[in-house]
Amino acid sequence: TYTRQLATLLRAGIPLASAMSALIEQSQTPDVEAALRDIRERITQGLSFAEALAYHPAYFDDLFVNMVKAGEASGNLDAVLERLADYLQKQASLRNKVSAALAYPVVMMGIGVVIVVILMSFVVPKIMTIVAQSRQTLPVSTRLLQAGSKFLADGWLGIVSAILGVLLVHRLLMRRREYRYGFDRVKLRLPIVGELIRKTAVSRFAISMSTLLKSGVPVLEALRIVKDIVGNAVVQRVLDTVHDRIVEGADISTPIKRSGVFPPVVGYMIAVGEQSGQLEDMLDRVATAYDEEVTVTTEKVTSLLEPVIIVVMAVVVGFIVIAVMQPILKISDVTRVRR
Repeated sequence: TYTRQLATLLRAGIPLASAMSALIEQSQTPDVEAALRDIRERITQGLSFAEALAYHPAYFDDLFVNMVKAGEASGNLDAVLERLADYLQKQASLRNKVSAALAYPVVMMGIGVVIVVILMSFVVPKIMTIVAQSRQTLPVSTRLLQAGSKFLADGWLGIVSAILGVLLVHRLLMRRREYRYGFDRVKLRLPIVGELIRKTAVSRFAISMSTLLKSGVPVLEALRIVKDIVGNAVVQRVLDTVHDRIVEGADISTPIKRSGVFPPVVGYMIAVGEQSGQLEDMLDRVATAYDEEVTVTTEKVTSLLEPVIIVVMAVVVGFIVIAVMQPILKISDVTRVRR
């Protein structure tokens, strides 16, 4: 929103510092307002807009800064900011689509886990106490349930600590390049989910590359920036290879075709774009196509997740009910016989 408003103000002929003042006046977030004030102050001190933005990487990443730099150099800053606003809006839309589609399965799974934990921690132990007083031989399912309930009740702190420990170790290892590369490669090989990750990375690559090239950023610089945006170490390594091949005099499409990571159609579309001199437009088409692919794949993932979660939870709850009811029914039968 700020980026689009700034583009509109600059197109109307308002000086950059005055336009920043207008944004500051309507800002409702203290941190953002402080950042905008600092940027305005640096501009009035003689820094370029891009240089001032670079002091706030939490809000303005390399793509943003380099596009602004290209816009200032070409004298088309308002047009570049408009492109940036469109780019940010598309990325937000893509994230929202994925988040909205996955929200229901995640919530359903969370509620199911909470219900099972409550049953195993509070309900089952009380019932097991009553059953134990009958001094009857318990069925196998009941003994398994009793052991699981005792383990959960006595060792919940250890379980939570183990989970947090694994997550912490994983986060620390993710800082190592080879571990992250291996982890991301495994993610790409996952059934269905791997395709979703791959298509999301391709969409990010295409729209980011197109936006940068349209704004006048050189190809090599654009590849360096896009590499940090795709969000997958395997794709990043492919883009490093593309960068090196271009330096050696090759085109973009050949290493992408040979990568085995990008779908073949992406390499061929980029090749057509390079040959026709319309690479930016072809990348836009790739991004549009893969945005739709991401939406379709997300719907497919959620449509598969929902019945799987329902079946799993039904099996778990069904097992608990059977394990609890078996000894109770046995006690009832013994009591009726005695009468």
